[in-house]
Amino acid sequence: MTAFTTASPVIHVQPAWPGEQRAKGVQFQLTCHLCRESHKTKVWLCFLVLSLLSTSVCAAERPSVYLLNCLGSERLKNAIKRSDAMLYAPSTSDVKENCKESSLKCYILELMVVIVEEEIQDKKAHCIFDFNASMPTNYPVDCPPCEAFSLKNITVFLDRLFSLLQEMNSRTT
Repeated sequence: MTAFTTASPVIHVQPAWPGEQRAKGVQFQLTCHLCRESHKTKVWLCFLVLSLLSTSVCAAERPSVYLLNCLGSERLKNAIKRSDAMLYAPSTSDVKENCKESSLKCYILELMVVIVEEEIQDKKAHCIFDFNASMPTNYPVDCPPCEAFSLKNITVFLDRLFSLLQEMNSRTT
C-alpha cells in the first residue's frame, strides 16, 4: 500500500485598495501535480474563479467611493461632528483639477487629527487610516499645501469633503 498526500492550491490575492474585495492580481499555484487530478479541487477552483470574476465586477470601487463608504457610518459621522476643531477645508472651487488628490490628502490628514483628538474608536475610523496609507505621497508641485486653505468648523469641513468626494466620483464614471 502506497501512501501519498495531496497539497491544497495556494492562492495569492492582492487588493487594489484597503478593504476592497476586488483583486488587483490573483495568482494560482498548485503545489502538487496530484491536485490536478482531484475532482473536488477542479470543482473548487471553478467555483473560486467564478466568484472572483463576479466580485470584481460588483466591487470595483474607486477611491472616492471607498472613502464615502468609510464615512457612511452615522456613528462615525456623529463622533466626528462632536469636534470643535477648526480644520483646513479647501472648497471645490479652490481646487485645481490636477490637485484633487492632494486636496483629498489634506482632508484625510485633518480627519485623522480629529479621530485621534476625539479618541474615536469606531471600526470605520480605521479605514480612514488605511486609506491614508494607500494614498500616493507625491503630488504636482503647483498644488498648494493644506495650510494655504482657510480654516473652517467641522460642519463646513464635512460638507466640503463630501462635495469633493462626489465630484471625484462623478468625474470617474
